[in-house]
Amino acid sequence: MLGPGKADLLERIRDSGSISAAGRAMGMSYKRAWSLVEEMNATWRVPLVASARGGPGGGGAQLTEAGHEVLRLYRAVLDRAAAAAAPELAALERMLGPAGEDMSGGK
Repeated sequence: MLGPGKADLLERIRDSGSISAAGRAMGMSYKRAWSLVEEMNATWRVPLVASARGGPGGGGAQLTEAGHEVLRLYRAVLDRAAAAAAPELAALERMLGPAGEDMSGGK
């Protein structure tokens, strides 16, 4: 329903006011960005992104109230998960070998 890529796209739409600019900033085509927006808008009970076609006044896009809330909640979940996993992640980091060590055996 929502993952890091879609959340990043929502943030960039929020910040730029444009689906095409948000897609360009992420290195994706306009068509792909639009496809993701359409998918998100169809997945949730209410649309997350509202858009207006281009024309004399130009087009644009903005997050709806629901879009802002979904993005806020998603980021809050990630923050809580990172905090909850911090001890285990620190233990895993302590178990890592020296940085740059080639463990492939030259393969």
